[in-house]
Amino acid sequence: MSTFDVSMIDSEKIIRGLVQLIQKAENELPNDVVIALKKAYEVEEGVARIQIQNILRNIEIAKKTKRPLCQDTGVQTFFVEVGKDFPYCGHIKDLLLEAVKTATQQIPLRPNTFDPLTRQNHKDNIGDYIPAITWDFTEGDEVKITAVPKGGGSENMSKLVMLKPGLGLKGVKDFIVEEMIKAGGNPCPPTVVGVGIGGGADLAMKLGKIALLRPVGHRHPDPKVSSIEMELIDRINRSGIGPMGLGGKTTVLDVHIEKAPRHPASLPLGLVVQCWADRRATLIIHKDGTFEVL
Repeated sequence: MSTFDVSMIDSEKIIRGLVQLIQKAENELPNDVVIALKKAYEVEEGVARIQIQNILRNIEIAKKTKRPLCQDTGVQTFFVEVGKDFPYCGHIKDLLLEAVKTATQQIPLRPNTFDPLTRQNHKDNIGDYIPAITWDFTEGDEVKITAVPKGGGSENMSKLVMLKPGLGLKGVKDFIVEEMIKAGGNPCPPTVVGVGIGGGADLAMKLGKIALLRPVGHRHPDPKVSSIEMELIDRINRSGIGPMGLGGKTTVLDVHIEKAPRHPASLPLGLVVQCWADRRATLIIHKDGTFEVL
């Protein structure tokens, strides 16, 4: 058992660090996404090229002025990996909640949490089960928190389907391509698409969001899965939907797949769409309370 005294951690300092994490996720697009957009700019022409140019300019201004990349600052979503020897794990959720409230005022974030029955706006981006937090536990004595603000426009294009197992892999691939073509310009392409295959209904959707944590351009370690990702990228981009749905060669920047064993009677498929603003940032908290935003 650890003898570390949790009182040694400055809670206010960690909250400030978490606010920095949220601010970076909102204001600075990861380098892998920027690189992919610059590659898209080089291959596009006409209106499509102008759209990518505008996106890149938007990214530059947001970073320079420390303003959110998009007016939709999203639903605050976190993926937390807790080292089993981290002595402060019981306080992480409370600190995250305070950080979201503070960030809403300081950055600022648009208040995006509405009660689904009363339509009351909570005005602080906090509510039942929100912010959405996914927990995992690992070896070590650090905590890794990844912030993924999830905008409503792209989230509206997400889908869950329970396919008939007999449709197999062809059915999986066809569904993904057809849904992304139906989505058209609604999710603000070029998008990043997360796919979860297998598990159950809830796990398939969760896997789709977990898939979005992988940097753009990084393939799945399983060659079979990687080849499917590449095939889907090609098929969706051949649709010609293009940047912002105005036509072009780049409808998706990437497709990421995660999978889990399924029940023999079902084939769950979760499709989670992220817009061109594939926002994410990571904070590491060390056991002595120091931290770093990556």
